[in-house]
Amino acid sequence: ESLHSSIGLLGISAGSLLLAVHFYGLPRAAPLIPSTALGVLLVILSSLLAYAGIWRSLRNASLFLSLCLTISVFWCGYGVVFILGGQGVLNDTGDFRNALVPGLVTFSLALLIIAVVGFLCREVILAMIAAAVSLASAHEVAMHYSTAFGSSAVACNYMIVCFVGGYFALGRILYFLTKEKIALPGTDLAKKKTHEQIQSTSGSVNHFAVTGLILNMLSASVFGCRLLGITGKLFIGQVPWLWAAGIYQIGICILSYRAMDVLMATFFAFTSILKFAGGYCLLYPIWQPEEPSFPTPFLVVFSILFVVLALFLALKSPVDGLYLLFYVAYCIALACRPKGFFEGGPQGVDVAIFVASALMTLVHLYNVKASAKIPTGKDAVKALLARSSFLKLREGADLHAPYLGYSKYADAEVLGYACSVLASFAITMTEDPQAPLATVVIPWVVVAGGILKLLGGSVAFARGKTLESSAFILYAVMWIIWGLTRYGGLYGTTRSFHAAVGIIAFMLFNGFIVFCTLFLNIAWFFYSLTFLLIAVSFLLDAIHALPAGYDIAATLIFGLVSFYCFLSALFNSVFEGSCLPMGSPIVQLSGVGGGMTKCLHLPARKASSVKRIADILKNGGTCGIPTDTVYVLVAACNRPDAVEKAHQSKRQAQDRPMSLWISSLKQLEPAKHLFAPLLWDFMEAAWPSPISLVVPRGEWVDFLGMKDSAKYVGTPQSIAIRIPDCSVATHLIDLVGPIVVTSANPTGEADTTHHNQVYAKLGDKVDAVLCNGPSPENIASTVVDCTKINSGNIGFFRVGIIPKSQVKLILILFLLL
Repeated sequence: ESLHSSIGLLGISAGSLLLAVHFYGLPRAAPLIPSTALGVLLVILSSLLAYAGIWRSLRNASLFLSLCLTISVFWCGYGVVFILGGQGVLNDTGDFRNALVPGLVTFSLALLIIAVVGFLCREVILAMIAAAVSLASAHEVAMHYSTAFGSSAVACNYMIVCFVGGYFALGRILYFLTKEKIALPGTDLAKKKTHEQIQSTSGSVNHFAVTGLILNMLSASVFGCRLLGITGKLFIGQVPWLWAAGIYQIGICILSYRAMDVLMATFFAFTSILKFAGGYCLLYPIWQPEEPSFPTPFLVVFSILFVVLALFLALKSPVDGLYLLFYVAYCIALACRPKGFFEGGPQGVDVAIFVASALMTLVHLYNVKASAKIPTGKDAVKALLARSSFLKLREGADLHAPYLGYSKYADAEVLGYACSVLASFAITMTEDPQAPLATVVIPWVVVAGGILKLLGGSVAFARGKTLESSAFILYAVMWIIWGLTRYGGLYGTTRSFHAAVGIIAFMLFNGFIVFCTLFLNIAWFFYSLTFLLIAVSFLLDAIHALPAGYDIAATLIFGLVSFYCFLSALFNSVFEGSCLPMGSPIVQLSGVGGGMTKCLHLPARKASSVKRIADILKNGGTCGIPTDTVYVLVAACNRPDAVEKAHQSKRQAQDRPMSLWISSLKQLEPAKHLFAPLLWDFMEAAWPSPISLVVPRGEWVDFLGMKDSAKYVGTPQSIAIRIPDCSVATHLIDLVGPIVVTSANPTGEADTTHHNQVYAKLGDKVDAVLCNGPSPENIASTVVDCTKINSGNIGFFRVGIIPKSQVKLILILFLLL
């Protein structure tokens, strides 16, 4: 648990030591550490900090996460600026200052906020580190504008970080050497573990939002500093801040999906597009003398998407919804000014975004750490909607349950559809063949339609949506290739036969997707079909046979269909019911898309659900239930018809017989005299646990009431028995009696580790599934051969979650006692 904390804090100390040496040696004629070498080392350390922060965040929600990720992005951009300086890119007077100051200003304030919250919440070590780095950044800004501030003040602040890191390292060393007897104040991480767990549920807090808001401050600072006169110009030296913010923002988007926060993940993806576009625009001197222009239709559509997202986010947090309105104003300001980022109007909104992001960072960070919360109106909207009979917010543990399998991420279809809208309206801008880069189109098409759509497709695949993920990934590749080819000037005015052949190949793939969507729903059918129209426009353009207006019409149709899918996905993810339905399958076949009998889904956390499952089993039904290992298919022993049904539905192989489960040995008490005393005592010692004991078959089987169906359980010589270490399963067996058990998957397939897998694989063959989300383990039980235990020997048919050594230890201890 302490590994990633130690890596993170010692990494910060190492980077601070490098910077302290650099600033102490700054007055020298030759720097102690060359700029390029220092930049490369800082970038490496930023990767290490990102690793430590993310992996620790998967276990604990602490201030450590925000501190590590904030300093990581700081040193990433900072290091690249040093590399540019070392390579002679920043040659003009004041270039180095103009490149560094926007980032330094941002992180001075951001780390100060982290330090204040840390002191308030008694995270003294982290607060001291944040405060020291914040003061170092502030001193460095002052040093660039006044010779009265020397570099020694900056170095001193970084040395404070080194001393705090050394104190932490000493505390951890003493903690381990003394076997946890000595723990210096602030270095005992175990005390904080119990009350800092991240809860990956629909009601959990998105702990990554703080870093995302700081990244918004960073990009806004680049353009806001230019308006306020803090920097003299916008140029290539500020691109590292913008693109570092964009890359990290995509990472925060992914982590927000991990935190099951669809709306904030979509918002961060949107803002990453603006960051990449801003960095792209600052590179314009490489290919043209004039500043690039912006496509108005795209920015208007972008503002509409921000408005819709703000409305839905306001339902959960009105303050967050109001915050998104700043980006609505930003997109409108960009649309109104032909030179976009370079004009005063958008830069003025950037200043407002910087201030608003700083305030939101303080609110989110304080509410994550403190017991007393800053009100954001979260419960007010929920209470208001509770009175509505038409709209009802979706809540509960199964809010983000995947269609098939266990996914650690929320659904990203909202982002996938939104990216289709953005990419389609971006290419409505007609470019100049002689100057294809004069209009900013590539970032909108490649980042939105390509990179983020690939992200949406990957998440959809992880959630079991094979067709949707295939379509998203195919369309993403198409947008990337066509965007770079057409709007990057890669093939010029001469249309290429090879490009046409490639487009035809994409059309063939998409034709297959269109056919498959006939079995999915109406909305997806039109979504894939209208993209085929866009592919046709690409083909006609490649062979120089595009009719006037056809490409605009095709993109508008595809954009409108994508916008409907975007709204539908938003409504279905936020509200119960289907306010904007995607439609039913156009073609329904038995077993495909419709006509199947679906089994009941009952939540395992409710006692009434367990009782209902028990009633189904008593009446001769078969059910899928969770256990201490993987999901299993069960039937009551005293219902021979149910045992035979379970065998048939599972297509059970003869070499993998079904086993017997009980809740306690009292259920076998009437037949105790038929068991060897040594075997009986070993069963008492080994259970409850994920250990199945294979015992000799005998007359005791007749006590279970299986009659003729007993031939399906075990082999003619033996039967596997187990008491599961699972309260739900044992309570069910208490209600029903001994049950027959087999894995909840067709023979030969992998074990099922989520109730949705049971539903997908055996949903038409079982009567109900008791739902408990992902399995606690992905490995089945250990199967031990006890048929020769009287001689003191045991064997192993299968080594599962319990290793051989542990089973043998139980036997040895049992024999010794």
